[in-house]
Amino acid sequence: MSERAHLSNGGVDIYFEVVDGALLIRYWGESVIGDPATAPFHRSIPNSDFDEMMNPGVMREQSRGWLGAPTISGHRSGAAWSTKFEVAKLESSKSDIKATLRDARANLELEISGRLDEFGVFRLRYELINGGGDYTLNELTYWLPLSRQANQTLDFVGRWSNERNPQRREIGIGRWLRESHEGRGGHNGTVGEIALTTETNFSGGSAWAVALAWSGDTRYGVEKNYEGTQSIGASELLAPGEVILKKGERYRAPELIATFSNRGLDGLAASYHAHLRARSSHPKSPRPLTLNMWEAIYFDHSQERVAKLVDVAAEIGVERVVLDDGWFGSRRNDRAGLGDWVVSKDIWPTGLRGISDYVTSKGMQFGLWFEGEMVNPDSDLYRNHPDWILSEPGHTPATWRHELVLDLSKPEVYNYVLESVSAVVKEANVKYIKWDHNRILIDAGSNNRPGARAQVVAIYRLFDELKSRHSGLEIESCASGGGRIDLGMADHVDRFWTSDNNDALERQHIQRWTMQFIPPELLGTHVGPTPGHQTGRLLSLPFRAITALFGHAGIEWDITKLDAVELEQLKSWISFYKTKRALLHSGNALRVDYPDANHHLYGVVSGDKKSALLPLPNSALSQLRMHRTCNSAG
Repeated sequence: MSERAHLSNGGVDIYFEVVDGALLIRYWGESVIGDPATAPFHRSIPNSDFDEMMNPGVMREQSRGWLGAPTISGHRSGAAWSTKFEVAKLESSKSDIKATLRDARANLELEISGRLDEFGVFRLRYELINGGGDYTLNELTYWLPLSRQANQTLDFVGRWSNERNPQRREIGIGRWLRESHEGRGGHNGTVGEIALTTETNFSGGSAWAVALAWSGDTRYGVEKNYEGTQSIGASELLAPGEVILKKGERYRAPELIATFSNRGLDGLAASYHAHLRARSSHPKSPRPLTLNMWEAIYFDHSQERVAKLVDVAAEIGVERVVLDDGWFGSRRNDRAGLGDWVVSKDIWPTGLRGISDYVTSKGMQFGLWFEGEMVNPDSDLYRNHPDWILSEPGHTPATWRHELVLDLSKPEVYNYVLESVSAVVKEANVKYIKWDHNRILIDAGSNNRPGARAQVVAIYRLFDELKSRHSGLEIESCASGGGRIDLGMADHVDRFWTSDNNDALERQHIQRWTMQFIPPELLGTHVGPTPGHQTGRLLSLPFRAITALFGHAGIEWDITKLDAVELEQLKSWISFYKTKRALLHSGNALRVDYPDANHHLYGVVSGDKKSALLPLPNSALSQLRMHRTCNSAG
């Protein structure tokens, strides 16, 4: 068995070493000349300390002298609470590592696998196997070492319609945590955690980032001990008793996706974007210009009104039309009918196939809104199956937006949602689903146990099954806007609704920072109405259009009320988007550091740096100009 491993790819090095049976990560960061693991490591031992040098390793165990947060926390009816894992196997190549760690006394085994790709992105997975009696797992956390150069953290905070505001702070001694307890990332959640230096900005400086491929509760942390040793980590946040492994059972932790950049925050973003774009599941076709009808008609559905929108959409070059909430059951407002996935005969007496065929005849795709994880108490589904919700015995969770959460871990509930949605998709020739998630998960019990984790696993499986059944189907993840945007959901959907706030001024910062982890072609960016429905603010059409250009562009507006000049401007913008989307959706995001926070200068630069797009001030969309450069714009 090799006692050392060196991964090197994409300008990033990671050094592993086995010392006293423990697996250590000696270094993670910029590629270096020489081997930092061979550098002498001397430390004086004071009178009040361990008598020998301790090497806690990646498991960070008290049994090996670690006094901070451990990697694993759990017990077997009070026993096996303290572990001492030994490396049983270590295999590696230039880009891959596999290790097996065992604790014979605790009867536990941990399988570690990691890959460092050509973009410097490290995907790491832990899988815990229980070899004894029932083992209650409280926590299994990924921790990576941080250079002492890192002295700040950056993550994101917010609320509905105001997501992903950057929060930057100094690293002090102790542990800094960001947790989500909503059963999803949430509007106040952070897609990942970044450590950086004081000097790091968009264009330069060192930055280390971790992001969890998970759509449920998460915990991100940065820890610094009294000696100055620093680490950054992430884990799924488990509820008490949520994971109890029986003999032979496994817990597969959500993957950690980590990277380092010496090219600032734009360098980090470029690595994450390139990594996601290299996936076989990443959308390959040009991202269709989309009209979503929510802010155009809300619940006021009729064949005539929708057809008028379709006619105008086709005239100006829209490629996909999405019918939003209100087409099913008794759903005439947001208080009733959710969960009854049957086309309303009152609104659509002949079904949806007629309007779907009409959309298709105009050369566009037909999309439809669902919120399959939720149910209104005022619905046939809930009246017939009140036991189908996530809840604890003896009390019903408080409603949120007049909704409760269906327990998708129950086979009968999962099958009902899957078959109901699948039937509508087939009958109406739906090519695109906008899937909403408007309610947080609280008191989310299932079979007298916490059920949030199983809910996430179920929705992943449901999305994959829908795509398997309906070839070419695409899914947009919406959660009251940007409440469920993460690298776990990115593997199962084709688009995220970035925010319910279509106000272009607000969207400037929301889109700016969501792109830190997610490439623009996965982010819905729409031209909204004026005044904005969320803010009441009046903004010019050129500004709204330029803002929406830098993403998967679309429209959220009653375009039947536009005059001829506005329609021509929109048509010109749509044409421009179509000619430039190949660059917009493949290039590197460029965010220019500017001394005045009230001004943003940004754009996109091609990978070969031969072309770029940056918005310039203009008074009319018909004169929309983009700066094209052939030099190193980055």
